[in-house]
Amino acid sequence: MDIARIRNFSIIAHIDHGKSTLADRLLLRCGAVSQREMRDQFLDDMDLEREMGITIKANRATLSYLYPAPGASSVDEPPGSSRRSPPGPYMLNLIDTPGHVDFHYEVSRALAACEAVLLLVDASQGIEAQTLANAYKAIEANLTILPVINKIDLPAARPHDIAMELENVLALPAEDALLVSAKTGDGIDALLDAIVQRCPPPRGDPAAPLRALIYDAKVDPHRGVICHLRVFDGVVRRGDRIDLMGAGRSYHATDVGKFLPRVTSTDALQAGEVGYLFAGIKTIHDVNIGDTVTHSDRPCAAPLPGYQPPQQMVFCDFYPGPGTTSPQLRDALERLWLNDSSFTFQPTASVALGTGFRCGFLGLLHMKIIQERLERESEVDVVQTAPTVGYEVLFKDHRVARIDSPADMPPPDHFLEIREPMIDAEVVVPARFIGGIMQLCEERRGAYRKTEYLSPERVVLHYEFPMAEVIYDFYDRLKSITSGYGTLNYALSGFRPADLVKLDILVNARPVDALSVIVHRSKAEYRGRRLIARLRKEIARHQFEIPLQAAVGSKIIARETIKAVRKDVTAKCYGGDVTRKRKLLEKQKEGKKRMKQVGNVSIPQEAFMAVLDPGE
Repeated sequence: MDIARIRNFSIIAHIDHGKSTLADRLLLRCGAVSQREMRDQFLDDMDLEREMGITIKANRATLSYLYPAPGASSVDEPPGSSRRSPPGPYMLNLIDTPGHVDFHYEVSRALAACEAVLLLVDASQGIEAQTLANAYKAIEANLTILPVINKIDLPAARPHDIAMELENVLALPAEDALLVSAKTGDGIDALLDAIVQRCPPPRGDPAAPLRALIYDAKVDPHRGVICHLRVFDGVVRRGDRIDLMGAGRSYHATDVGKFLPRVTSTDALQAGEVGYLFAGIKTIHDVNIGDTVTHSDRPCAAPLPGYQPPQQMVFCDFYPGPGTTSPQLRDALERLWLNDSSFTFQPTASVALGTGFRCGFLGLLHMKIIQERLERESEVDVVQTAPTVGYEVLFKDHRVARIDSPADMPPPDHFLEIREPMIDAEVVVPARFIGGIMQLCEERRGAYRKTEYLSPERVVLHYEFPMAEVIYDFYDRLKSITSGYGTLNYALSGFRPADLVKLDILVNARPVDALSVIVHRSKAEYRGRRLIARLRKEIARHQFEIPLQAAVGSKIIARETIKAVRKDVTAKCYGGDVTRKRKLLEKQKEGKKRMKQVGNVSIPQEAFMAVLDPGE
């Protein structure tokens, strides 16, 4: 197809603003799927995505649209513009992106393959934290932004107020906003016409040397790695000899094609098009996301810029649970990593739990999804430790090392300082909740930066936080204080020195490294007391007494005791000499003491997750 008739665009929005529903409606309207085949969240191919109602992986589809829609007019064009797009068929390459902050890297990948974005905003909720974050990414990438106000069919919809918010905050003219309902189909024809009219066609030269970007990759169990391509220059055909410039490897293109939305072979992909490539690549290790594909016999002059690799923010240990062995867990992790290379894992060991794996994730939701997929898809039982963040340690020889686990923290006399990760956070809340939110932020060692008003009723609070104070329950507390209306977006800003200590937990006088946490010194005693109080409830009583202790270094700062399960050994002594009862009690006491020395304490999964309770 002529490159002037191609439009590449992504749908970006805050979570639950209707991206997947809009994608479904566009698929139906353009005839990519029939009404009989249609299901909710059609492009989301994981059961977990449909169950949770969220998009985890960016998905794509190539649509064919006959422009203009029958009976449509050009009223949706910006004032003063003239219709430049000739009528006829157009190829629309759509990428549906996740909305959750944990998957922001998926949005970045999608934007690199597009010339325009549909910025979707809920007509009742208005601008949220991820709306702003994704809009700024599109602006930085110099993409055309089409503001789309969705859910206009809701009784609480206020589309014109939202259009003014977009104009005031993002300088997108209110009259340019398109009003649609992805649920009912209102405004969809006008939206498709606007995509053709306002989105620029891709730039590229089909006659130039091949230059294509790998913006995603998955593993097909039968055919190997499927590379998702955006072709910028040249043409790639089945049978071509190609090079992966970053990996330095050569392959034969065994198949090329498009997502219609199902995988469909074609003869070639040319400049401006989005599609897939099979080249006999066996493992995902051989492919770098962001790599450039070119011809072996006629390479391009320079590779495309590519991507920064995703940065893991949250770490925890996975250990095999009952009925699962360590090799089984390793195999399950490797299979999952083939289709989601954004998490990492490496072997580790614990005195209490045996051999396991230290895993890195993009955020708490990502961690939860990985654990759920392990248990569902590979049927393994996993014991998960409490999540932590990564720290930097400056040693006395001025060497800087990264530690991802409290167990790796060196003794205090070995280093000069320890640095914790900091984040820049944007908290969008109704103005009436500012007081409660600012109090919450101060409790979490947040540093206030500024306040911006989206409207008289909604504000954006800018704070800098230690990431460890935000990762687990901050979002829940935010939702609770704001009656569900607050939203949060954050980005890593760097590392900063802090007065941090390692809080050790001793169970039966033995340190359990999987329960250790790194905390600020001012909160160590409080966290220690709260933690062992929770552990006392979670760990079942044994045949012997179990002391629980919290320690910083060699100093015990808190203690609880789990009483032993005792038997009345004197029950059968009716009267008689009291020394006989004493003898039986002393014998029991000696047995309990011996059992305490050699007995193992069974620690349930809930005890490890008790570390998450901040206690405020």
